[in-house]
Amino acid sequence: MAKILMVVSAADSLTMRDGSKHPTGYWAEELVASHHTLINAGHTVDIATPGGVKPTVDQVSLAVESAGSIENADRFRAYIAAIDDELSHPLVLADVTVADYEAVVMPGGHGPMADLATDSDLGKILIESDKAGRIIAPFCHAPAGLLSAIDEEGKFAFAGRNLTVFTDEEELNGGTGPNTPWFVETVLRDKGAIVESGPAWNSHVIRDRNLITGQNPQSSEDVAKEVIAALAE
Repeated sequence: MAKILMVVSAADSLTMRDGSKHPTGYWAEELVASHHTLINAGHTVDIATPGGVKPTVDQVSLAVESAGSIENADRFRAYIAAIDDELSHPLVLADVTVADYEAVVMPGGHGPMADLATDSDLGKILIESDKAGRIIAPFCHAPAGLLSAIDEEGKFAFAGRNLTVFTDEEELNGGTGPNTPWFVETVLRDKGAIVESGPAWNSHVIRDRNLITGQNPQSSEDVAKEVIAALAE
């Protein structure tokens, strides 16, 4: 069984286009579904954050409207409570030894836009992992973290790669709307990534060699299953 590094945003707010602070963090369904699926498959998951800060769950993701039902919301809360010790004592991202892990999994929420997108420690991890052919699996907003991977020549390490991400359409019609400070899909395209979008709010997973990406919260479990399949190859 594999050791998997789960990189989670430590941000608790996102500065919006108008300068206001929008409370955020990780999206409950994304962390819960991916973590649970990977653990249930027998893999070991270590959580890491910038600075080793306990990550904040986006409270919107625990609302019934976002979770889909009261049962889902309660299940997410219960799972988060069950792994509270892991969440309270994450690894420090800067101290991670890449060779210890066979995969890097990154759940989203808007948090990655606030910290992971520009985190140089994450960038080093991603570049080293990609060069070694290790699995890299960000989904929903977490592909924003790929933007941290700038090589020694100043080039975006994932330019020319096929991937998917929370779309501009989804952001405008179910995310933070026109006040969003920047749109992850647009920026990834501008940096040279080949973004392949599926229908809004439906699971959509793209694999390009060792890079596995998912479009939205609905893709969380499917991304984890694709990671499991890739690890078995």
